[in-house]
Amino acid sequence: MELNILNEVAALQRLTIGQLRQRFADVFGEATRASNRIWLVKRIAWRLQALAEGDLSERARQRAAELAQDADPRLNAPSSKASTVTPEPGNTPAPISVPAPIDARLPPPGTILTRPYKDQQLHVQVLTEGFAYAGTVYPSLSAVAKAITGSHCNGYHFFRNTLNNKETR
Repeated sequence: MELNILNEVAALQRLTIGQLRQRFADVFGEATRASNRIWLVKRIAWRLQALAEGDLSERARQRAAELAQDADPRLNAPSSKASTVTPEPGNTPAPISVPAPIDARLPPPGTILTRPYKDQQLHVQVLTEGFAYAGTVYPSLSAVAKAITGSHCNGYHFFRNTLNNKETR
C-alpha cells in the first residue's frame, strides 16, 4: 500500500488530540499518554514516512548507537542538594552536603556590591549562601532588590552595573 505522505500529514493537522493518540496507536502498535499535538504529529508523520519509504539503514542505526554510547545520559541536574551514603549494617546514614552550583554571573563570596539608589549608596555583600544587606541575609539578589525597592524586580538587572564593577574585601 503506497501512502501519499503530504496528504496524510495534512490530515493529521486536522485531528483532535484523542484522534492523534488513536492514530499513534494504529501506526506504532502501542498507546501513548502524550498530549502534545506537535510531538504527536511529528512522530506519526515520521513513522508513516518510514513505513512508506523505508526506515534507517543498518549503518545509520549502528552510528546512532555509537553516538548514544558516548553521550552523557543525564540531561538535567539532580534535583536534591543533599545525598546520603549507603550505611553499613548497624550505622545510621550520614547526610553529605553537596554545594549548589555557583552562578557564573555572581562575583565570588566576600565581594561588596555598591549601587546608588534614591540618594543613598547601597552596599550588599556576597556570601557563600546568600547576600547580606542592612544586617539581614537574603537568599537572592532579587530578594535584596525587593527589600530595597518594595516591589519585585530582577536582582541581576537591579545590580547590573555593580556586578561588572565590584570591589573584593
